[in-house]
Amino acid sequence: MATTITKHERNLSAIIHASMFSKYFIPFGNFILPLILWTANKKEHAFVDYNGKQALNFQISMLLYSIVAGLVTIPFFIGFWPDLFDWNFFGFHGLSDLNNLNIHIDSDDFRFGRLIWPVGISGFLQLALAVVNIVFTILATIRTNEGEYFKYPFTIKFIK
Repeated sequence: MATTITKHERNLSAIIHASMFSKYFIPFGNFILPLILWTANKKEHAFVDYNGKQALNFQISMLLYSIVAGLVTIPFFIGFWPDLFDWNFFGFHGLSDLNNLNIHIDSDDFRFGRLIWPVGISGFLQLALAVVNIVFTILATIRTNEGEYFKYPFTIKFIK
């Protein structure tokens, strides 16, 4: 780029990227704070405009990927759902016979074992997305503070 990037632009861009961690304190803070900072400064600074778009596109993409990772497990739960209405599912045999109340829970009776796969797959995908989100947000914050143009991987361009 022909123009030099001022310290103010670099700091503001780094704050936009770092503000994505606000989701751990404020619901949807990873969208709200970068959006406010970006819209307030996008007309004055091209570097801030670029980084604001990158940050918001990355967060929207991560939300979309997280939703898809959750939707992947729905077929597993649909196959699991009818078994919930089977009273023997929970290991309570003869519960309607109050004179002979015999509650015996054995590991063979515990049929929630089938839930480990879909919950494990979805949990692994969600954990991987969280790690990707944290790592690339830190990289973007550091690189933009140094004046580099950072481009997030795995990002869909929603805001152009």
